[in-house]
Amino acid sequence: MKSNTLYSFIFLLVLVSVISCSGSSENRKKSTLKGTAAEASALPAKRLIEVLSPADNASFICTDKIIFSVTQVIGSVKIDSVQLWVGGTRYSTLFHLPASVEIAPSGRTGRLSLRAVAFSPGSKAQTVNLFVSRLSDIDPVEYRYRVVKSYPHDRHAYTQGLVYDNGFFYEGTGQQGESSLRKVELETGKVVSQVNLDGSLFGEGVALLGDRIYQLTWTSKVGFVYEKKTLNQINRIYYQTQGWGLTSMDNKLVMSDGTNVIWFLDPDFNVLSSVEVWDNKGIVDNLNELEMIDGELWANIWQTDRIARIDPVSGKVLGYVELGNILPREDRSSETDVLNGIAWDASNKRLFVTGKYWPRLFEITVTAQTRK
Repeated sequence: MKSNTLYSFIFLLVLVSVISCSGSSENRKKSTLKGTAAEASALPAKRLIEVLSPADNASFICTDKIIFSVTQVIGSVKIDSVQLWVGGTRYSTLFHLPASVEIAPSGRTGRLSLRAVAFSPGSKAQTVNLFVSRLSDIDPVEYRYRVVKSYPHDRHAYTQGLVYDNGFFYEGTGQQGESSLRKVELETGKVVSQVNLDGSLFGEGVALLGDRIYQLTWTSKVGFVYEKKTLNQINRIYYQTQGWGLTSMDNKLVMSDGTNVIWFLDPDFNVLSSVEVWDNKGIVDNLNELEMIDGELWANIWQTDRIARIDPVSGKVLGYVELGNILPREDRSSETDVLNGIAWDASNKRLFVTGKYWPRLFEITVTAQTRK
């Protein structure tokens, strides 16, 4: 009886083992099949189209036309149509390949996005993206300066913004714990009134629009609106970029953010438009303090003693004002920082410049250098 029981027990063990192995084999088979299907679905779809021109990251002059040319990849499935998008707008639809369209010159500088989207039966749309650059067609004029007069300036003012109005400057200063908005006498450099920002804020550019003064901060994405007469704060403004330079043009505000992009805003700081700044060689970056002068946008280029003169409509750099060594060596200290501060007296056609921790502010004139 014990023997029969033992044989029965061994038989059951063998049977369970066989069934278990059979199940494992079947599971492995299913797992392998699933893995093969997953790998197949992860493979990239076969290319349907190829952009023949322009090349990705190609450069053009902004007055050049651009030929956008697309062809079908040999051996790909039938294509119903190809949409061509230029700068985020559908430009053309092609039904027969190869084909080309001509993108007319815009006269504006900047990066331009191009996109070709191919559609075929039973397949997902396939997209090819690329970018091209449009350079300025102008060779910038180089300007030299002449100092007309020198005025005292607070050596402890880290100048970030400067506006002239009826004998006074409205000056924004930076650095955490030192940031302020000031009303300053032109002739004496005396601070007539001053509003200090919270110690956590880094003050930036200022602009005068009507009877209001606007002031930016650097990375806090908040600015302030003041009543010009009293410097009382009457509002706050908010923006999504860094705040660098600020000026006004007609009934708009014009802002830089440290890149080559200039933003045009309404008085409530809603974005109206933007323009990229380029010269005939490439991007002009690090645009800082701004001033509108006779229809041109003048911008300090941070960490240099240069001012770019910009067409605010096209973004083209019209010229550069070289201001190297304008602050004499004897007026410099260990704290002296770069040029930053442009103000324009439109009534009397006077141009003023200063810098961060500079003890002097200069009235200057500029003249074009003769080309050789």
